[in-house]
Amino acid sequence: MEHSERAQHTASASLDDTPLARELADLSARRRALEGVDVDLPVDTRIMTVSNQKGGVGKTTTTVNIAAALASLGAKVLVVDLDPQGNASTALGVVHTAETPSVYDVLIDEFPLADIVQQSPESPRLLCAPSTIHLAGAEIELVSQVAREHRLRSALDDFLASQEEPFHFVIIDCPPSLGLLTINAFAAADEVFIPIQCEYYALEGLSQLLGSVRMIQKHLNPPLHVSTILLTMYDGRTKLAQQVAEEVRSHFADQVLRTVIPRSVRVSEAPSFGQTVIAYDGQSAGAIAYREAAVEITRRGVPAPARTAQQEGAS
Repeated sequence: MEHSERAQHTASASLDDTPLARELADLSARRRALEGVDVDLPVDTRIMTVSNQKGGVGKTTTTVNIAAALASLGAKVLVVDLDPQGNASTALGVVHTAETPSVYDVLIDEFPLADIVQQSPESPRLLCAPSTIHLAGAEIELVSQVAREHRLRSALDDFLASQEEPFHFVIIDCPPSLGLLTINAFAAADEVFIPIQCEYYALEGLSQLLGSVRMIQKHLNPPLHVSTILLTMYDGRTKLAQQVAEEVRSHFADQVLRTVIPRSVRVSEAPSFGQTVIAYDGQSAGAIAYREAAVEITRRGVPAPARTAQQEGAS
């Protein structure tokens, strides 16, 4: 009888020590930690542009899920969808048909931003300035406009100044190219937020992006700086993902978040339901990771090296 009980105990212990069991236990502990999390929201609005000139890195996915995660922490968040594909608008569940007043009208016809902003069904604290198909032609139309690089900045300044309850974050989703739309985003923001996928060629094009940031700093917006880098599509089972993460951290120690976003079916599925993963399956591994990243972004504020660069640029 004692031998049988020992065998059962040994079998139970071995089951508890499987990789899957350890992963589930870790996820449960992280969920519990997030339930009691407490953060201090920024006093001044943080304006971040999410950019990477390499496509397929999870840029829009990161934009909407970080925004939703910040809103779940109590932050008031505005997402500005500057990508003509309008995927951020879709994921946030806001209307963006061709007839919808959109960022295009703000940039080209000088509509007030307040006239186009919509509330996401996910949260009264999560708002979106949607994109429509018309934005695809804005690159050409902006060429002849006065102050073409600063049109988003002017509209955003007017909008934020008119708000009774201030926004804590403005997050701008850019197209994966350096055209006038992306330049408007860089000119409007203080911080650049770069998602990098943990795959081969991860750093491809990054030097070009950093060169673009330096160009904008010099000519249009001295306070602009890279404040945040987030590793996405991470698969800890592969040596490649670990090597990419180490390489990125070695180059950008102060900017890279500790949190990494794993490859996740739930994250991929959520946009097809017009939701972020936070609303679609808030207990999934992907949602937990984005919520942890949002906590880290809020707690870190603007990293000290970035503040120094900002002050030097302003002077």
